[in-house]
Amino acid sequence: MPLDYAKPDGEKIELALIRGKARRSQDRIGSLVFNFGGPGASGVQALPTLADGYDSLHARYDLVSFDPRGVGESAGVRCQSDKELDAAYQVDGTPDDDAELQRMLATNKAFVDACAKNSAKVLPHVDTVSAARDLDRIRAALGEPKLHYFGISYGTELGGVYAHLFPKNVGRAVLDAVVDPTQDPVQGNIAQTKGFQLALGNYLRDCAGMSGGAGRCPTQEEITTLLANLDAKPLPTAQGRKLTQDEAVSGIATALYSKDTWQYLTVGLQEALRKGSGNTLLLLFDSMAGRAPDGRYNNLQAANRAISCADSEQRYTVDDVKQRLPEFRAASPVFGESAAWSLLACTDWPVKGRWKTPEVSAEGSAPILVIGNAGDPATPVAGAQKMAEGLGKGVGVRLTVRGEGHGTYGVNACATKAVDGHLLDGKVPADGTTCS
Repeated sequence: MPLDYAKPDGEKIELALIRGKARRSQDRIGSLVFNFGGPGASGVQALPTLADGYDSLHARYDLVSFDPRGVGESAGVRCQSDKELDAAYQVDGTPDDDAELQRMLATNKAFVDACAKNSAKVLPHVDTVSAARDLDRIRAALGEPKLHYFGISYGTELGGVYAHLFPKNVGRAVLDAVVDPTQDPVQGNIAQTKGFQLALGNYLRDCAGMSGGAGRCPTQEEITTLLANLDAKPLPTAQGRKLTQDEAVSGIATALYSKDTWQYLTVGLQEALRKGSGNTLLLLFDSMAGRAPDGRYNNLQAANRAISCADSEQRYTVDDVKQRLPEFRAASPVFGESAAWSLLACTDWPVKGRWKTPEVSAEGSAPILVIGNAGDPATPVAGAQKMAEGLGKGVGVRLTVRGEGHGTYGVNACATKAVDGHLLDGKVPADGTTCS
């Protein structure tokens, strides 16, 4: 691919792809290209792990995924070393005084400077528009006249931008766990904060209602007290590392992505509250941070920040955050403060952002199935309606699921049936369909 699409004949970069060919070649429809989200998730690593969950689709499609530019093996963004990242994650990200604030700002600046030093060439070109142009070249390289596409989480934003740029090239497409394309970073962070708070409440009620839940399940008050105590005194772990307040918040959020992992949240909170151990919560944090048991980090978080900052033009200040802190705290006593301070992620970033919000209007595109889940913590269900509206009448077809977790395919039978019907048989459900 061109490193810079403004210079199509200039320097090139390579994209890493992976494919599992259709098992029933005589009934093959074509290639189905996946983006699993992030931004920053490696499709090359994810597809082999997740392919069994797409078994019905694999019968008639070549399953294809890729590392988007800046991710993994596709000119991956590199910033700090593993040891530097371990140290950075120990720094308090929700400062309570000026000394903590200055240390946090210095830590953020050190990360930004490392990205600029080690990845200067690619940082200006890892934006979503460039990734969407790559996606169309992937379509052409696969020999497909239309792009059949399955986007999850950030992959829905990439899919919406692709549909805007190449509406006539859209084939059968599904967007699951949909990012709201109308929200700026403040609005998006507030909505996500409320989403995680909603999911936490659902988890707590579910846990308390289970047999043996009394005395085993934490309360929100216990969680907020735990986090306050961690701010002053991190918990020990079997790894020899300390579980900080920020890592605990992130670990709790990680477990809320799927109802299947709620059980691990219960274990982690019980360890922390009853045994004074941060083992499980730290493991949950590590999975979000992309840290392997041997201490090596993948480039998930570096790519996530690089892509986000190449997209969004907003650059927030400490005063901006302080002004909005009450709103974030009101949205969630658990997640609000971390979400507010995370607005500084692109402060001092060496590359200007492309947009205030992405453009996804796609007049002339084939229908795109847009799925939102009522209990989704990371991409609240309202985003699906906004995406469907943004794609345009007759293009965005909305399906709402009344369930828990981030994503619906393979989790909700009704939604899975609707997706299979669309991708395998070209049957689009009625706009506004609801799955229980």
